[in-house]
Amino acid sequence: MNNKLTLTAIALATIFGCSNGRKEQMPSVEEKQVEKQIHLIKIESPINGTVISVGDQIRLNIKLLNEQIIPDSLVLYLDNERADKLNDLSYSILTQDYNLGTLDIKVTAWKNNQRQTSSVSIAIKSKNVPKKLSYKLIKTYNHDPKAYTQGLFYHKGFIYEGTGQQGASSLRKVELETGKVLQSANLGQEYFGEGIALLDGKIYQLTWTSGIGFVYDSESFKKLHSFSYSTQGWGLTTNGTELIMSDGSNTIHFMEPNGFAELRRIEVYDNNGPVRMLNELEYVNGKIFANVYLTNKVVVIDPKSGEVLSEIDFSNILKSSDKNGDEDAFNGIAYDSINNRFFVTGKNWSKLYEIRIEN
Repeated sequence: MNNKLTLTAIALATIFGCSNGRKEQMPSVEEKQVEKQIHLIKIESPINGTVISVGDQIRLNIKLLNEQIIPDSLVLYLDNERADKLNDLSYSILTQDYNLGTLDIKVTAWKNNQRQTSSVSIAIKSKNVPKKLSYKLIKTYNHDPKAYTQGLFYHKGFIYEGTGQQGASSLRKVELETGKVLQSANLGQEYFGEGIALLDGKIYQLTWTSGIGFVYDSESFKKLHSFSYSTQGWGLTTNGTELIMSDGSNTIHFMEPNGFAELRRIEVYDNNGPVRMLNELEYVNGKIFANVYLTNKVVVIDPKSGEVLSEIDFSNILKSSDKNGDEDAFNGIAYDSINNRFFVTGKNWSKLYEIRIEN
């Protein structure tokens, strides 16, 4: 992240004295207790929760709480990193090089070796309208109408599926042409199964609210071990080195597969704001495809910035003739990289659809 600050020419530089060689740093827990005893400044704008488009300027205005008490110095922090020592009360922060999502802005005022910090959080959204993609229906296959689809991927001619619901959750290997379940492993009655992903000969499966996932041998479905995480588990995919997880919010987590430690995260935004309820995931040609829960939409996400680049509407894919009366939400997207084709379905749908996505 390259922080670029443009100082607005307000001639107040003389009111801030030198820092006597002191190195400004964020306050410790003990020092925060001291901060409560001194009140120097307030960030007047932007206000907390402001949403702006990437590339726009943030107009930062600082108010002195007592005109008679002039701070010795002001220091600006962006996302907890020291950005600059400020020389006046009004600034512009350029945002074109920032990631989308939350930006924490803090200003620390020093006075007589005491300090006070004022802070706000804003959100940076995309300025680009997602491109609308279309699809072509190639073929329709049978799908188990009792399968509450939570995770889906394609591997060597077979569909692998993770199903949910308490007491009915499973991992399955399914024959594409017939929809027949060839192999399965059931989760314990206490678990609600969620997303699945294949990496290095192992299948990883999340659970919804238990904070635990399971690792299986991809051939035998033998359970090898488990792992834990602190969020809800929704969708799961992989870029070949990391596991990529959704948790039902607009955040996507990149996890280390051996210990499932979080390596980094992105926040997903389009031109309207955060895109929440991200569910089943698929990583395709350097992009993340995500079902948006309770909609018939799949969004295509830049895995570096979190920007929604495009979206596909599947509202009309489930025909009346394909309905069984027990369908739940559209969910499940798998990709066959050899034949450049996708498969989509939904929870308790009786059909699985082969499609090609077109520009």
